[in-house]
Amino acid sequence: MGKHINQVTAAGLLIALGIIYGDIGTSPLYVFSAIINGRVISEELILGGISCIIWTLTLQTTVKYVILTLKADNKGEGGIFSLYTLVRRRRKWLFLPAMIGGAALLSEGIITPPISVTSAIEGLQQLPRFSAITEMEIVYIVLGILAALFFMQQFGTASIGKMFGPIMFIWFAMLAVLGLYQLSGNFSVLKAFNPYYAIHILTTYPQGFWLLGAVFLCTTGAEALYSDLGHCGRKNIRITWIWVKTSLILNYLGQGAYLLQHQGKLYANSTLMTSPEFLSTHPEAEALQNPFFAIMPHAFLLVGIIIATAAAIVASQAMISGSFTLVSVAMRLNLWPKFKIVYPTEERGQIFIPSINALLFVGCCCIVFYFKNSHSMEAAYGLAITLCMFATSILFANYLVLHRVKPILIYLYLAVYVTIESSFLIANLEKFPHGGFATFVLGGIFFIIMYVWHRARKIKNRYVEFARLENYLPVLQELSNDQSINKYATHLVYMTSANNPKEIEYKIIHSILNKKPKRADIYWFVHIDTLDDPYTCEYEVQTIIPNEVIRVEFRLGFRQQPKINLMFRRVVEEMVSNKEVNITSRYESLARNNIAGDFEFIVMEKFLSLDNELPFFEKVVMKIYFWLKEISLSEEKGFGLDASNVSVEKFPLVLAPAKSLRLKRIVRDDE
Repeated sequence: MGKHINQVTAAGLLIALGIIYGDIGTSPLYVFSAIINGRVISEELILGGISCIIWTLTLQTTVKYVILTLKADNKGEGGIFSLYTLVRRRRKWLFLPAMIGGAALLSEGIITPPISVTSAIEGLQQLPRFSAITEMEIVYIVLGILAALFFMQQFGTASIGKMFGPIMFIWFAMLAVLGLYQLSGNFSVLKAFNPYYAIHILTTYPQGFWLLGAVFLCTTGAEALYSDLGHCGRKNIRITWIWVKTSLILNYLGQGAYLLQHQGKLYANSTLMTSPEFLSTHPEAEALQNPFFAIMPHAFLLVGIIIATAAAIVASQAMISGSFTLVSVAMRLNLWPKFKIVYPTEERGQIFIPSINALLFVGCCCIVFYFKNSHSMEAAYGLAITLCMFATSILFANYLVLHRVKPILIYLYLAVYVTIESSFLIANLEKFPHGGFATFVLGGIFFIIMYVWHRARKIKNRYVEFARLENYLPVLQELSNDQSINKYATHLVYMTSANNPKEIEYKIIHSILNKKPKRADIYWFVHIDTLDDPYTCEYEVQTIIPNEVIRVEFRLGFRQQPKINLMFRRVVEEMVSNKEVNITSRYESLARNNIAGDFEFIVMEKFLSLDNELPFFEKVVMKIYFWLKEISLSEEKGFGLDASNVSVEKFPLVLAPAKSLRLKRIVRDDE
């Protein structure tokens, strides 16, 4: 993977264009309309707004993500959870920013498809034949596109994914050409490169600081640059970003140049501006509400809308695929309940999670129905993602500490980006009552799910009892040779959570010896160790007693799925070929015919015992945890086991036994 991230190829550059820049690349559809919404067009507003955009893309996207954060690769993989695995051993509390960032990305993933597609489809209103199209008709078109998009997820995107690069190349080329076309009419807008105009509008313009809430929309896709590091490679991202950033800035400059030519035509009273009476006498005002479509030549408008819609679909697909990847990694890190994962194609990294797909689709539909138009969605967009950027800054600062960067440089990094991101967060908080609460609430729900799943595991681990395996080996040998007990299976396989190979959970010993004695010829104990490396897939075998007690430890990277049924079969085959184990059945008739014995997996499934006196907070956590377990994958499916040879044993989880039980015996006189 190390070579992959430094390779530059034409295919890699095209793939990077197709899957990384969907979100940030479609931002010109709505950023400027959010900046000028309800405000009088003036040179101060336009130059200040563009200057803020240029320097946000430079400081936040280019410097923080493209130059700095992309260095923090984990064997070629990026993203907030990959960054977390690099630093989690430094401080125990670092799981909190990782959860906050992951939850924020998921919540923003629900609003990205609606705002991108809606902004593109609203361009139809600029065409004479569609000028009478109503808001609800646009809503239905958007819902139809989203329904088709989410429906197609189950079949994979290997074939259509090859079109994403060319589509986005055409999109960025269109952005650049349209920007240059308008820029040629007013070069004065180039003054926006001077940061003075950004500082001036933020400090002197009426409520200028709150413009940051709209400006921030230009960089909301920056996190995707880092998240998709493993798909494209660092150098491919850095080279394509030059082209993408140039195209974006040219388009913003073109929109600004166009607006400067129409100063005074947009009025502060946005309600008056959108009334039928006003538009009948000022038709140019409707076009100015979304300058992205206003800068297009009229003959090109339909083509532009089609290209914009295609780019919006690509942006939506990138967010959906990114959500699948994010959740799958969270599951491997025990930060999310286990859900079914489907691999629709042979392409590496191509996954489909039906439950998450349904959740995202329902969330997107609710967003479209609630907000109805892109202007309203802008109010909800960006608030949660600022928290994700905060989280990335905290984790990356710890990464710098681990790599022994000079403390003064780390403090400088934190000072700059805590200041920038705090400003964006405060400005975005103004959106909370106007729709920002939607993604904030969604992010809060996702965070609670992650926190409960993580916290419950910590609570359980406090009360898990381990026993020294060596103390029970003689008993296991005697049981295996006890002909008076019916044989339970030739090979009995237990999944164990004991990290120490010399230990075993007491519940497993209890299952073998105390419930109904389970006699077997060979006892296998299988343990899964999730590593910080993404794609490690290896195993280690310890033969504790030859042909009687064997422990297998799988060492899997956090991006590897635990397909234990297939992996264990491969291990047994290799051990047989190396003559390390004899799996032939020990029933005389079967042994004579060299028939392999049966394998039976035992999965221990916990339920919360009623005999618990937990503190209130922990009781709530455990209640939510077991509710989540009911709607998530069962233990055997989570391990990738075949149900035909799995037995599930339920056992009570007694975390804090009740001590206040008062029970008195009554003795009768006649006894």
